[in-house]
Amino acid sequence: MAEKQIAPFGSWKTPITADLIVSGTIGLGEISVNGDDLYWIEARPAEAGRNVLVRRTGDGQITDITPASLNTRTRVNEYGGGAYLVTDEAIYFSNFADNLLYKQTGDSLSQPLTRDSQMRYTDFVLDSARHRLIAVREDHTLSDTDCTNTIVSIDLATGENTVLVEGCDFYSSPRLSPDGKQLCWMEWNHPNLPWDGTELWTADLNPDGTFAKWGCVAGGKSDSIFQPEWSPAGVLHFVSDQTGWWNLYRIVNGKTEPLYEMEAEFGYPHWVFRLSLYDFVSANEIICTYNVQGNWQLGRLNTTTRTLSPIETAYTDIRSLRVGKSQALFIGGSPTQMDAVVSLNLATGDTQVLRRSSELAIDEAYLSIAQAIEFPTENKQTAYAFYYPPKNKDYEAPADERPPLICISHGGPTAATSSTLRLTTQFWTSRGFGVVDVNYGGSTGYGRKYRERLNGNWGIVDVNDCVNAARFLVEQGKADGDRLIIRGGSAGGYTTLAALTFKDFFKAGASYFGISDLEALEQDCHKFEARYNASLIGPHPQAKELYKARSPIHHTERLSCPIILFQGLDDKIVPPNQAEMMFVALQQKQIPVAYITLEGEGHGFRKAENIKRTLNAELYFYSRVFGFAVDVQLDDDLLKGFHNFPPS
Repeated sequence: MAEKQIAPFGSWKTPITADLIVSGTIGLGEISVNGDDLYWIEARPAEAGRNVLVRRTGDGQITDITPASLNTRTRVNEYGGGAYLVTDEAIYFSNFADNLLYKQTGDSLSQPLTRDSQMRYTDFVLDSARHRLIAVREDHTLSDTDCTNTIVSIDLATGENTVLVEGCDFYSSPRLSPDGKQLCWMEWNHPNLPWDGTELWTADLNPDGTFAKWGCVAGGKSDSIFQPEWSPAGVLHFVSDQTGWWNLYRIVNGKTEPLYEMEAEFGYPHWVFRLSLYDFVSANEIICTYNVQGNWQLGRLNTTTRTLSPIETAYTDIRSLRVGKSQALFIGGSPTQMDAVVSLNLATGDTQVLRRSSELAIDEAYLSIAQAIEFPTENKQTAYAFYYPPKNKDYEAPADERPPLICISHGGPTAATSSTLRLTTQFWTSRGFGVVDVNYGGSTGYGRKYRERLNGNWGIVDVNDCVNAARFLVEQGKADGDRLIIRGGSAGGYTTLAALTFKDFFKAGASYFGISDLEALEQDCHKFEARYNASLIGPHPQAKELYKARSPIHHTERLSCPIILFQGLDDKIVPPNQAEMMFVALQQKQIPVAYITLEGEGHGFRKAENIKRTLNAELYFYSRVFGFAVDVQLDDDLLKGFHNFPPS
């Protein structure tokens, strides 16, 4: 074994470069099953972030289904999801560029079924008896912010729309019973988001598709419903957090009954459409996935005996679960495996990887494995995170040196991070950075009470938990207290900017499309999140002063450390003016700041060249702040974004 080189943390050379990451990694999502065929969505950075519908046939052949000119993606609620439906006769999908719904049969060219680009569609279900699709529609005829959501039918021959359900702010999950005689759906109104409270409705259908009778059967303003589904026998199932945990329920003879009560989460936030965490093997057997203390596992639920039997797998992050012939299909990841489409044989329990998010072969000696940690935080409470120590087989640091630590604040904020192996994390750890990925109070996976810690306390609880996660590792000797970094995107970008503004703790930060002015966001926000801040901060304008008090842009006099800002210029969720205002303020204070804008990118960067540029720019930024050498060079356009730095 070769002797390790001695070099400062952060300066280590590694094969896990930005070029490697963008050349060999794709995103995976939205599994569906049709007979022997399996479908999923691939997000491909190398194709300008295009979403491609892919099919795997029963004999293992994998092919692209949607043409290269189209992007299988929808912008309903801006976050999308549920962009396609496979039937025996045809495939239907939304195209991102024009918002039109397309139909594709066999080897024929995709043809638009709808004509109005102001209408966006998602979450399709086939009503074959009436020759129509049923879908969620978002009408942007008036404006992007003043849009109308409904559930509509779409005639399969003409594309004509008929409104079936209207009057609420939001709808999702229209599902048709196996006999075609009932429709269920979810609905909710401002100021709620779907994890706050939703209602589950059903309607009896006449032969012509009109409603005979309808009514609310579950949920409410403080009961979050998730993933309603009909069993093969026509029994309506759903997930509810009425006990404080998202558990499975069903409705029998008009009464709701729990299937298995457990302090675990069988659901998660409805940010995107067509989420699936359980499916039916038969009328009385469900394969499900559930989260215990931040990690997911599979289970087999017998609905007759109401017993849950765990299914052992190597995966700790499981989503997009579907059941096909004698197999369960899901997207799975673990601390040692990147995301993959996985098949589980229901008879033997054996798993098979059908498609990997990356085929890159990386020596495990460069990979840092997530370690789940719990740490004390404010009010004598506990919070959670995953810690990744520096790791590189070729290097070690001087004996008296402690590594710089990157604290990650995830987006949402109602969301969670997981322990799945990500090359973007290994990009840092293999260079000698420690990383702590924090599930701060407000994160999901730990019950409703933990999730609601953030209510009224955004910018406080999340910031305190990030600070305390880093402090915990410093006190254990695992991080250098003088080289603490915080980074995050979207809501995590807000936490980053708030921590750097209101706490004198971190020494540098990176904000990806982060929020600097909460009141400006309130006045320039898309419909889905337009009232989000009412629960996170307080109602506006009544809490106007609180919005100002929590906004970093109004307290830039407290900033004293370098920040790098990344912003997509097409972002409709956190507009570019949020980063622009912070950049101007930092520049005026003569604080080292970098501002990197990206044409053609929205909320989250999808293009390979931009993912590469941002990773390298962030690494270069830290090298300038903390004074170590790195093996990256930036082009002149990126270097122009750096201001107030002393000559290198």
